[in-house]
Amino acid sequence: MSFSADAKRELAAVDTQKLCCQRAECYGLFLFAKAFSFQEIALVTESAPVARVAAQLAAELCGCMADISSALVHRGRERLSFTVTIPGRDQRAEMMHFFAQPLNAINLRLQMDMLEKPCCERSFLRGAFLSCGTVTNPKKDYRLEFTVPFMKLANDLQQVLAGLDGIALQPGIANRKGNFVVYLNGSGNVEDLLTFMGAQNASMEVMQEKMLKEVRNNVNRRTNFETANLDKTASASARQLLAIQAVIAGPKGWEAFPEELRELAWLRYQNPEMTLRELEGRLTERVSRSGIHRRFHKILEMAEALEHKKE
Repeated sequence: MSFSADAKRELAAVDTQKLCCQRAECYGLFLFAKAFSFQEIALVTESAPVARVAAQLAAELCGCMADISSALVHRGRERLSFTVTIPGRDQRAEMMHFFAQPLNAINLRLQMDMLEKPCCERSFLRGAFLSCGTVTNPKKDYRLEFTVPFMKLANDLQQVLAGLDGIALQPGIANRKGNFVVYLNGSGNVEDLLTFMGAQNASMEVMQEKMLKEVRNNVNRRTNFETANLDKTASASARQLLAIQAVIAGPKGWEAFPEELRELAWLRYQNPEMTLRELEGRLTERVSRSGIHRRFHKILEMAEALEHKKE
């Protein structure tokens, strides 16, 4: 089961107590359904719990007995799809009247009277999401969408989302294949709306996945930084070792090194993997790391001078 399907199952299980909120949830379910007009009322969903909630609310609130049918659909993989329809002109007229929808409207618009109290916005958005919403698996991305057939209705939904008290959402609208998509991007937006609608478990999963990604990114950054430092240290050590080998291969051998350089050259020759900090701790004479840098620079100059003599 997908993350979006799990979120809808969680939302469908929310027990809406107030009558005004039940009406708002039912309104959200059918307003954003496949068809909501005097000629046809049909909600299509791949979630059995959503189909049951829609039929139950239609019966309890509007007195409309819905038909539920199912069919297998083949879109990438075989899935079961449910269609909730309101049969009969009288029943459809009753539902349209209940939600104050004009029978002859060409474009659907949100009737704000259906959201008579602030608490109703929560239920309305829950119904809208159950009807036409999707949320991306947080392992892949942070995005929540509502697919809406009418531009003005999409604008109405965007205004509701942007005007919610207590949460600052930033909904956008995009046109996709003839439909209008009202969307939220970013983990914060997705978490806040899922929590607001009542999907606390789904919201927590988004939050946990975000935290895991941040931990992984921090570990990767630290590992890359440490690897780069190790590469840099190994490269410097290799150059120093080659310089020392070039000097001792000369006629004077180790005696070519001045006394202040000889011990450091010997330590590096015997311990090519040692860091400057470790070399600093092994020297009998107290020398700072900057001092060790200068001494290695002198050793490199000695090796270069020998190479020039050979030429």
